[in-house]
Amino acid sequence: MPAYTLPFEKPIIELEAKLKELSQFSKNQNIDVSQEIERMKKRIEETRAQIYSELTPWQKVQVARHPLRPYTRDYIKTMCTDFVELHGDRLHRDDRAIIGGFAKLDGRNVMVIGTQKGRDTKSNLECNFGCAYPEGYRKALRLMKLAAKFKVPIITLIDTPGAYPGIESEERHIAEAIAVNLREMFTFEVPMIITIIGEGGSGGALGIGVGDRVLVLEYAYYSVISPEGCAAILWKNRAYADKAADALKLSSKDLIAAGFADEIVKEPVGGAHNNPEEIAATLRKQIVKNLDEVAKLKPETLLKKRYEKFRAMGRFAEETPADEQAAAGA
Repeated sequence: MPAYTLPFEKPIIELEAKLKELSQFSKNQNIDVSQEIERMKKRIEETRAQIYSELTPWQKVQVARHPLRPYTRDYIKTMCTDFVELHGDRLHRDDRAIIGGFAKLDGRNVMVIGTQKGRDTKSNLECNFGCAYPEGYRKALRLMKLAAKFKVPIITLIDTPGAYPGIESEERHIAEAIAVNLREMFTFEVPMIITIIGEGGSGGALGIGVGDRVLVLEYAYYSVISPEGCAAILWKNRAYADKAADALKLSSKDLIAAGFADEIVKEPVGGAHNNPEEIAATLRKQIVKNLDEVAKLKPETLLKKRYEKFRAMGRFAEETPADEQAAAGA
């Protein structure tokens, strides 16, 4: 796939172009400019680090959607061994937007389930751009039940704009499929580690997002609606997506502050797409660490903590208006 540049990465691209020119000049003129090349490389890394340390919420959304960002299948290939993919929901068909199967992670048997996007037109059409149909969630539920039966930990990797909202989904009851998943995920007496690796869009993400620990990659996001969708509703114009992204509090730090996620997985400088091997190694280490901690809990404690964790979300406080307080006092 050709290189893809985000709008705010323009200064980095300009420096890389100058570095290429300098290297070509050195080669053509047979002049040693190695010191200048090293200084240029250092400047590029410093510029990249500065830019990525100051990203706005909307820019983080753009990073989460980067077409070269590692997807579920990439993480499975890098982190796991002996992956055996399982297909179909035994009711309708096999949905390629959600993949899963048994694998080994650090020598431990696990069930890995995740949403999958494509990198070109053909693969995107095959997996419906990462937007699962009802049968995708029913397949995920079938695999989770299988894992629970054999007492195997469940790992889910989430990267989806949301469940597919078309008429086919409604005909096959998408809301019911997600709702059943939510209910059932609270009953599995095995450790469940959830990771948002890219986009975490609405119920499409939550449909495989209930677990004992929720990890989120540094530049991933998790939201009840996409910034564009929010902007279209509130301001009647998708051009306000950047404003919506800020209001939605969807970045990893916001998720931790709100209690929706437990841990941020640090990404390489420049995002996961800049060093897929490094982020895979980091994520593998964090998942294994959390699995080891959760595995120590007794089943009844595990279920209790899982329930309490999600029950505590959505806290709110009511305030009585001043005039009502005055009237009550009178």
